[in-house]
Amino acid sequence: MNINRNAIQNTQHAFLVAWGGFAEHLGLPEKIEAIPLKQKHYIHSPQSKVLEFLVSILAGSQHMQEISLAAHPLDKDQAVAEAWGQAGWADYSGVSRTQSKLSWQEVQQIAQVLDRVSQPYLTAELNLLRSQGARVRLDGDLTGLPVSNTSRTYPNAAFGHMDDEIHLGYQAAVVSMESPTYKRLWLSGTHHPGDTVSSTQVEALVLSAEAHLERKPKRRTELLRQRIAVLEQQIAEIGKRREAQELILEQTKKRLVDGEQQQQERRQQLDSLTQAYQARQRKERPTSSLAQTRKRSQATENRLKSRQKAWREAQTRLEKTKVCWQEQAAVISDLYKRLARFEQENASNSDPIEAEFRLDAGFGTYTNVALLIEMGYEVYTKPYSQKIVSMLMQKVTEQTNWTRVGANAELVAWSNLQLEKAPYPLDVALERFYTGKTIKHGALLHYGADPAAANLTAWFQHYNGRQTIEAGIKEEKQVFYLHHIKVRSEPAIYLQECFILFAANFIRWATRWLAEQEQPIENALNISGLGIKRQVQVGAHVSAQIIRISDGKLLRFNENSAFAGKVLKLPLARQQIPRPKFLDVLSRFLSNRF
Repeated sequence: MNINRNAIQNTQHAFLVAWGGFAEHLGLPEKIEAIPLKQKHYIHSPQSKVLEFLVSILAGSQHMQEISLAAHPLDKDQAVAEAWGQAGWADYSGVSRTQSKLSWQEVQQIAQVLDRVSQPYLTAELNLLRSQGARVRLDGDLTGLPVSNTSRTYPNAAFGHMDDEIHLGYQAAVVSMESPTYKRLWLSGTHHPGDTVSSTQVEALVLSAEAHLERKPKRRTELLRQRIAVLEQQIAEIGKRREAQELILEQTKKRLVDGEQQQQERRQQLDSLTQAYQARQRKERPTSSLAQTRKRSQATENRLKSRQKAWREAQTRLEKTKVCWQEQAAVISDLYKRLARFEQENASNSDPIEAEFRLDAGFGTYTNVALLIEMGYEVYTKPYSQKIVSMLMQKVTEQTNWTRVGANAELVAWSNLQLEKAPYPLDVALERFYTGKTIKHGALLHYGADPAAANLTAWFQHYNGRQTIEAGIKEEKQVFYLHHIKVRSEPAIYLQECFILFAANFIRWATRWLAEQEQPIENALNISGLGIKRQVQVGAHVSAQIIRISDGKLLRFNENSAFAGKVLKLPLARQQIPRPKFLDVLSRFLSNRF
């Protein structure tokens, strides 16, 4: 190993240098630099400041100002800039201005670059899962990004449920995939106003995940056809009921008209007799014709009120039936469209995957569960409504055998249970938790090939395995500060969300890349043993010397650093042909000229 003693640099952000080498290996800087951004280029290009924003997120910066005002400012670390292919970094104010001026179209282009860089890794994990005969396991969730409740400067922020409270802010809908190599990888993230609720986002979550995977399961079109057939039979019955109710309404209307006419005649008779009695100064006696006519008139009034009530009730019933028919017709129409789409997808899906989705109760409506089933997924979730828990508790007696599935949890289950209003039979489990002196109940739902009801412990543990996405969200917020919104432009807020999800994946990929260097070296740092949190909060802020060697670089950590005495080898960067400065000048001249 030949060390050029004249080619030694110092850095206060060692892992950012290492990650810059990996970014260059991916071609990430040049891909971002190739994106056309409609902003002026002064000392630093807008593309460079977008890249700097990403690097600050990798450094775990809580606020944009830390780029320039931290104890060891990122924008003063020349070694990091060069590792990321930049001549230098801009002040945080310039980075902030650049992000605030990005359009939605430009941010989408940046997100597409991140997707293209990520795709080979996602494809490799899919292929590995399939070679192992394993199912693709996806987890979805909605996480709140609160801002100050009194703020008026965050565009399209809205009040919604965040961390069991009402806050102003945004919601991020995210999907993660269990990875045999990296444990967890983020697939997608979607930006929403704060009043967005989980139950409205299932289809969008699934489609976003499939777009990033570039794979999908085979749609269950036969089940969908059967569902449509049942609904068509129901709507035919509703149609018959509507016809009968229309006939009843017509009959009650006729009786009402007859009653109104009879009432009018009775009133005329009563008025005529009353005037005659008054003219003759006769008294009205109980058995007189006037008294008898008055009684008949009152009876007619009462009968008319009864017929009016019957007509209103018949009209109300008919209106409800019409609404029900229209809603059912709309559902059937949508399902036919879904069926046509799914048949086209199956026809073009020559290599479907086996996949499952795990979701919490906020997503677990009957409509969403049915959609996931029809889209071909194994489904693990909880019911949206507590009514199911109440119904299941009524099925339990003192003689019911409960299965202990955890330290304080027990289950009892019913296989292939047809719940009211659920399109398909489901495996359903009632949970019982002991919390001190109290007992809490919940429920689990499953659909698919797994014999969930036959092994309740496995079912319970498998569903609770979705804590992987909850741990991921915790990582995003505690390591990359997802909930600290660093910008006030909505496209830039979305870009921050994209960068943070990408950063978590990027570090996992970089860790493996750095650990797989062929030649072992003395005192090598065991980077594989470092978690994401330690790499970001310690490694990205540790001091080191960068030593150029014949086949790459060495990071030799300083004696007063957390990794004192350790060395990290970086492979040789791809050779880049420097772009002559006069070409940059010529390019700017031609763009301004034409």
